[in-house]
Amino acid sequence: MWSGPPQPDQGLPPPLAAVPVPWKSTDPCQGHRESPGALVETSAGEEAQGQEGPAATQLDVLRLRSSSMEIREKGSEFLKEELHRAQKELKLKDEECERLSKVREQLEQELEELTASLFEEAHKMVREANMKQAASEKQLKEAGGKIDMLQAEVTALKTLVITSTPASPNRELHPQLLSPTKAGPRKGHFRHKSTSSTLCPAVCPAVGHTLTPDREGKEVDTILFAEFQAWREAPTLDKTCPFLERVHREDVGPCLDFTMQELSTLVRAAVEDNTLTIEPVASQTLPAVKVAEVECSSTNTCALSGLTRTCRHRIRLGDSESHYYISPSSRARITAVCNFFTYIRYIQQGLVRQDAEPMFWEIMRLRKEMSLAKLGFFPQEA
Repeated sequence: MWSGPPQPDQGLPPPLAAVPVPWKSTDPCQGHRESPGALVETSAGEEAQGQEGPAATQLDVLRLRSSSMEIREKGSEFLKEELHRAQKELKLKDEECERLSKVREQLEQELEELTASLFEEAHKMVREANMKQAASEKQLKEAGGKIDMLQAEVTALKTLVITSTPASPNRELHPQLLSPTKAGPRKGHFRHKSTSSTLCPAVCPAVGHTLTPDREGKEVDTILFAEFQAWREAPTLDKTCPFLERVHREDVGPCLDFTMQELSTLVRAAVEDNTLTIEPVASQTLPAVKVAEVECSSTNTCALSGLTRTCRHRIRLGDSESHYYISPSSRARITAVCNFFTYIRYIQQGLVRQDAEPMFWEIMRLRKEMSLAKLGFFPQEA
């Protein structure tokens, strides 16, 4: 069924209309019109063509419509194929993006773990370095204390050597000058009976050891010597053993009992732990004048006794950065106790290779120094 002429928007040409044929001459040289018979034939042919025109036009329209449908179908199939291909490529790209995102997350996690492990290792190295530094500083302090002790011992030995003169020889340095009791009887010499009885060796019944008093009139206390012998068998720094308990009660405690009780307790603990440091005060902190003038003009106060004294030394407890200025008397008391602890530490470590008697008398000498320091006797500094 024909639905009329196609619209212009369908891209089809407009229908053909009947066009009148003008008069024309067959021969340009002839100046007359065509004959009437020819005109009649022409009109009949045109009428026939006019009848066949609508059918041809309808056929052309149908052909064009079918072609358009085919083109549309092919275009739709092509577009569907392109859309399917684009969707497939987009899906592949999404999968690739997801894979790359997982790789990135994994790399970020590995980077964070590596950073954390590096920081942990760095902190560990710093901590170990600090521990080694603290240990080295502690060893340095201990070495400084041992050096001071050795210097004190050298000074004492020098004093013994100096005090031995021909007029007054030191019998401990010259055994050949000992009394007949110590040196033994000589050939051709006789001892008076009463003299022999008074200078005979003293016997220690507790341990069965013979002790001989020297020319200064020293005599061994058998109880003290027995306690020392028991301690010497297994040297220890434990204050509960009878020997050290007695020394702490009779000498160490009173010697370190200062007016400032709180600081005295800290000083005693530092001395027992071997963590106390005694430092000389820098020379620039004192006026550059004579000693007598310094003592008169100085207003420093001893942190232990609370008295106004010239403080040429200061102490530091352990790793603390706080310093306490001390007077010469307080320094002498602390030094006496430190000397005692240093010597018994040497015995404990096996550095003192002597018989029991010399060790005992050396300990008694150190106890004597603590007692004298407690009573206020100390060497005057130059």
